[in-house]
Amino acid sequence: MTDLATAPANSPSDTDITDWDRDHNLHPWATTDSWRTDDYMRINTAKGIYVWDSTGKKFIDGPGGMWCVQIGYGRQDMADAIAKQVMEMPYASPWSSTSEPAAILARKIAEMTPGDLDTVFFTTGGSTAVDTALRTVQFYNNRLGRPEKKLIMAREKGYHGSTYLASSVTGKERFNTKYDNASDLVRFLPDVNPYGRPEGTTLDQWCDQKVADMEALIEREGADNIGAFIAEPILCSGGVIVPPPGYHKRTLDLCRKHDILYISDEVVTGFGRLGHWFASEEVFDIVPDMITCAKGLTSGYLPLGACIMSNALMKRMEDPTGEEVFYNGYTYTGHPVSCAAALKNIEIMEDEDILGHVQRVTPHFQDRLKAIGEKFDIVGDVRGMGLLGCIECRPDLPQDTFDAHLKFGAKLDMACEEMGLMLRPFGNMAVFSPPLIISKEEIDDMFDIMEAGLEKLSAEYNG
Repeated sequence: MTDLATAPANSPSDTDITDWDRDHNLHPWATTDSWRTDDYMRINTAKGIYVWDSTGKKFIDGPGGMWCVQIGYGRQDMADAIAKQVMEMPYASPWSSTSEPAAILARKIAEMTPGDLDTVFFTTGGSTAVDTALRTVQFYNNRLGRPEKKLIMAREKGYHGSTYLASSVTGKERFNTKYDNASDLVRFLPDVNPYGRPEGTTLDQWCDQKVADMEALIEREGADNIGAFIAEPILCSGGVIVPPPGYHKRTLDLCRKHDILYISDEVVTGFGRLGHWFASEEVFDIVPDMITCAKGLTSGYLPLGACIMSNALMKRMEDPTGEEVFYNGYTYTGHPVSCAAALKNIEIMEDEDILGHVQRVTPHFQDRLKAIGEKFDIVGDVRGMGLLGCIECRPDLPQDTFDAHLKFGAKLDMACEEMGLMLRPFGNMAVFSPPLIISKEEIDDMFDIMEAGLEKLSAEYNG
């Protein structure tokens, strides 16, 4: 334990902060062989789409924080709204009271969602929103006297969070962890990535195969044993995988046919990433039973998530005797300051027409992305939608192993950071989800650096 009596009385030095971070701050996904020696970039200031590290170096934030900084950094109006709520009333117990920001925000979200998704349960983030959705599946089927109808269908390469249930339905096959999960509750559908389809297979044929995968799983397990299907509209952390056209609608129809709940995990795609408040209906023509969201809900200024449920679902869970209780909740459910931040975030997005801006700059973003795929032979695939993109380098560079992919990604990351672009590499993939306020000129700056980084690696790998 640190002896606080010996700690500096004035501001700590850079060396102090680095040492304290190594010794006491356990980061997500830290590697156990180096978690006391790893150096993390220390972000000191941020404005717009840019961040500055502790040395004063400026970077374009390519990942948008963690897929979340929609309105950009350094918004004084957001800071004022948060401070105002802190001074007026910073906390209210959701068990025994409510707050004005929570009630107004719930109503606002209900107006944005498709169909009859009008009931909002606030959580602390995306993982707890997904956990709430999965626990609701359990409550729902127990309430209906169907305790066996609990299996969750999920997709390979899908990512849904780090809590116990959310991690259990995460299908990123390269996660070799020492954590336990509820593997008995989930069945995974094969990869839907069109990039992986056999040569000569059309997108329509690939879609047919992927729908057939679900049909086969339902037949094998029995519809009476399957409670829900959880799916990201775009598998973001899996590499911005866009399923083939028509896939979402056809799988929803299968779920409806077999009385299986459909959970649309819009933690990334919600709140403007594809140019709409939610992507489920506007982009993919589906109205699910539940939507989970977080990230862009507050643009990352404060933690907040939500599980949004349909009226039809709520009606079927009703108990006229009043004996059943929805035993799910968090100390910070509907936290008034977080809800105030979300309301200000939505107000800013509406006042500045950020959804319209995304729709206007998306063609340029996607054109620049596509051009990279055509320019570099070390690139195997480029894909994306809205202000989401992924560059996937050929799996044989330098060889098709996870370790080799990690080294390749690290080299690309380093090359781009040297030129002022922060990336989020996933092995041999680099993903993009910049702040939604990014301009066409800034898109060009970002992809110019990306191209320069690929030029450098092309020279190395192509000799």
